[in-house]
Amino acid sequence: MATAYITHPDCLLHNMGDIHPEAAIRLQAIQDHLIATGLMELLHPVDAPNVTREQLERVHLPSYIDELEAIHPEGALVQLDPDTAMNEYTLAAARRAAGAVIKGTEMVIAGKVENAFCAVRPPGHHAEPGRAMGFCFFNNVAVGVAHALQALGLKRVAIVDFDVHHGNGTETIFREDERVLMASSFQHPFYPWTAIVERPNRIHVPLAAGSNGAAFREAIETSWFPALEEFAPEMIFISAGFDGHAREELGQLRLTEADFGWVTEGIVEVAHRHAGGRVVSVLEGGYVPDALARSVGHHLRALMGLND
Repeated sequence: MATAYITHPDCLLHNMGDIHPEAAIRLQAIQDHLIATGLMELLHPVDAPNVTREQLERVHLPSYIDELEAIHPEGALVQLDPDTAMNEYTLAAARRAAGAVIKGTEMVIAGKVENAFCAVRPPGHHAEPGRAMGFCFFNNVAVGVAHALQALGLKRVAIVDFDVHHGNGTETIFREDERVLMASSFQHPFYPWTAIVERPNRIHVPLAAGSNGAAFREAIETSWFPALEEFAPEMIFISAGFDGHAREELGQLRLTEADFGWVTEGIVEVAHRHAGGRVVSVLEGGYVPDALARSVGHHLRALMGLND
């Protein structure tokens, strides 16, 4: 079966300022790379729908959604924190980004595709139940996970997050939910400066600034993969952040696109053993366009089983 590639033109319209690193060129660079390498011809393209209010309220407070809708600007940017701003198209893009994960989740569980990659922005893993932060408004992965558990009947779901920044919002949302195992790697100490609190359903891989692919792979092999095997998830969601790449300026890890391909292959292998191959991956960070595009290419090759 094919890998779905889910996106929407609305995701290009969100703009937080001319020099902001989280910009539309990120998605444009990914698409250009996939076309140039022939990978786009192998993908199943899908337009992202709008998320519904009910789907958002599974992970976000109604008052928070109301607040975003009330302050939604018609002209100038509205700054929510030093890193995060809304323009007149932000909510349209955010609704498509969360809706993409809903669509991917439904397609994968229905067996229409084997797995899915959501090429969307704004990202989501910092968004908390009642707070936008770190370029994020709605927690896209969390919306999909909650849909799988509450609407589609799954009992055990894993989230793996390899962004350079800790996915504090996702962790907060599922902190007490034993149906969800979250395995994350991130530079530490680093934004968002959250404390590492050990819990049975949390597998943390904090990496020191300057850590390379060898350190990343060793830590993942000794922590993530054994935990995932024991948990035996029925589906795996990926918060796919590529800002741990060595060329990135917003982090200080030294990963390469090959490292992202390697970890994706391992995730896919676990999914085939326990989850019928069911994986939904969602773009998070990655802000140097060419490095991001190559990294996504390796990630997608692994999702499609096109190993070198």
